[in-house]
Amino acid sequence: MEKKIALVTGGSRGLGKNMALKLAEKGIDVILTYYSKEEEALHVVEQIEQAGQKAAALQLNAGDVKSFGAFFERLGEVLKTKFNTERFDFLVNNGGMGGNALIENVTEELFDELLNVHFKGVYFLTQKALPVLNDGGGIINVSSGLARFSMPGSSAYASMKGAVEVFTRYLAAELGPRKIKANVIAPGAIETDFSGGRVRDNAEINKHISHITALGRVGLPDDIGGVVAFLCTEDARWINAQRIEISGGMNL
Repeated sequence: MEKKIALVTGGSRGLGKNMALKLAEKGIDVILTYYSKEEEALHVVEQIEQAGQKAAALQLNAGDVKSFGAFFERLGEVLKTKFNTERFDFLVNNGGMGGNALIENVTEELFDELLNVHFKGVYFLTQKALPVLNDGGGIINVSSGLARFSMPGSSAYASMKGAVEVFTRYLAAELGPRKIKANVIAPGAIETDFSGGRVRDNAEINKHISHITALGRVGLPDDIGGVVAFLCTEDARWINAQRIEISGGMNL
């Protein structure tokens, strides 16, 4: 059986790292991207290789659309030399950044940065990936619980995630003839260094989220990666165009 390959953006830490490791556990080879944390990315590659899968790390600025051409050239080289192929099977658009401000304080610069990373970048990276994505593969985009419920300070970020959810349905509709599935996961509040580690390090925020979550705690990276890995297996072959919220039941 031919090995499957997943490309995970933002795979050097947090949720992306967990996704990469869980994909490897399912027997899927992984190419992960990083923005600045090369050492951390190479450590994840090492962990995946120790688990018996192939892995590689490539630098990518997920918000710089003009750099995508050069990125896909590098990706093509890595696919040939390290994986002995020209294509891959799963695209996981996970790379992201935080940005918390009330509507009255959102600057155009912050808005554009969030737009470029969370929507424009996702849109055009996916577009560029389509010629090298295998038929029968899958695309998994990352949204947020904040696209369903509102928490002051997240208007710009959540709006981009709402756009990603609509984009995902269109991907599923247009790529159906190629048997490529497109789904979106929507994590709740997770303990990572995202947004300066607010959920992890601020006891008050942590406690508040635990109170409004049916399962009574905040999320952990380990709660997320396995769902992404599952969506890249044959068991998930009939799941398409779905928004899967992974929040432990926040704001029910």
